[in-house]
Amino acid sequence: MPRPPSPATLAELKAVVGGGSWLDSPEDLAPFLTDFRRLYHGSSPLALLPRTVEEVAKILSICNREEVAAVPHGGNTSYCGGATPDESGSQIVISLQRLNRIRQLDAANYSMIVEVGCTLAGVQSAARDADRLFPLSLGSEGTAQIGGNLSTNAGGTAVLRYGMMRDLVLGLEVVLADGRVLSALKSLRKDNTGYDVKSLFVGAEGTLGIITAASLKLFPLPADTATALVGIDSPRHALELLTRLRTAAGDQVSSFELMPRIAVELTVQHVPGVANPLIFGSAWYLLIELGSPNPSQDLLGTLTSELQDAAAAGVVKDAMLATSLGQARTMWKLRESVPEAQRRHGASIKHDVSVPVSAIPTLIEKGTALSHQLAPEGDVVSYGHVGDGNLHFNMSQKPGADLASFLGRAHALEIAMFDLVESLGGSISAEHGIGRLKAQEFARRADPVELSVMRDLKRALDPKGILNPGKVLCAN
Repeated sequence: MPRPPSPATLAELKAVVGGGSWLDSPEDLAPFLTDFRRLYHGSSPLALLPRTVEEVAKILSICNREEVAAVPHGGNTSYCGGATPDESGSQIVISLQRLNRIRQLDAANYSMIVEVGCTLAGVQSAARDADRLFPLSLGSEGTAQIGGNLSTNAGGTAVLRYGMMRDLVLGLEVVLADGRVLSALKSLRKDNTGYDVKSLFVGAEGTLGIITAASLKLFPLPADTATALVGIDSPRHALELLTRLRTAAGDQVSSFELMPRIAVELTVQHVPGVANPLIFGSAWYLLIELGSPNPSQDLLGTLTSELQDAAAAGVVKDAMLATSLGQARTMWKLRESVPEAQRRHGASIKHDVSVPVSAIPTLIEKGTALSHQLAPEGDVVSYGHVGDGNLHFNMSQKPGADLASFLGRAHALEIAMFDLVESLGGSISAEHGIGRLKAQEFARRADPVELSVMRDLKRALDPKGILNPGKVLCAN
């Protein structure tokens, strides 16, 4: 079991990174000790800000020798407390923000090698400058770092077409618990030499090793896009329209986002510059985007035709197609501002879950009934990436409702929601990870054999348990 670092160990760790690259005052440490949602408030004697993989390797070598726990830290946008030290005051923080170089961009190979402290927006921009696309897109992309995206296997709004972060990785550079560096930064689409070791570290939340760099897939930039905001009466109509569009446009359907009326109303109410461009009020809204590298594809014509046919069949109630980049951005701002609107409106109870796409209507119907029964002080705000089966099934505190009473419902509602999700063949964590928030529920619900394999991997790669303890896997 890890133990508190001695003064001599702290001094040795500081010497590795040198002056100006460590923090130990309460004021300087504060940004590293509270998670994004302010669910956890940890303590630490030291934060290190290494600049090279060699420094990270030396840090972990010392931590492993002295059995000192280390918590990797990125952009601090985790919803599950995955990058926050515990309250013991014995865990050091390793911030990866200064490992922020783009080491290589190979446009002909459609790949780039980046360090994990690069922000997602920075990686997107560098790819665009080379006339390429890195397709991962999140509301927090200006702050979220690539290391966190990798460690949580981030999803976002384009999973329907491009897949999760794991699908976008060609190779990794990882520092293991004992300080050894796993150099697997190949930029190959085909490499069938043994086990796919790199995949172990994607989604592991820093519990098996600290990722320091990644080789990422790039794609052609879309030369033709079509975006629409669509009003519908029910989630079942959403699935009908998704089937129509995928039949007509195949993988050119890149985003298919669902929002209830309340999400749109809260966003218009609380976020400046957001408007609902549809004239008629709808019970549900879809934000749809098609994209193609072929400038002559006429995706706007395809989308227009399919929406007209769907309207004639009673599937679509109202629709507006973006005729400019500005209009498309306005529609996306409406969708991406939903989390901010919920924060401004009041307290929230959040669930990041996934089910088979075909089960989305059932999840919404039964989940809404459960929520109203178990947390009457809240309003259901279920929105998200319906095209890939991932809903953020949230509740927002009703105006005037008692805060303590509302938040006190969270645990019972979580258990009921997770039971429902599992009954539908789903997952209790779709794209936010496990972190500290869901570790106990994960341990209780995971297949015992699968959980045993995970613990075996943890013991093999981190026998002293120094890497991000308490996250993903609970202590035995």
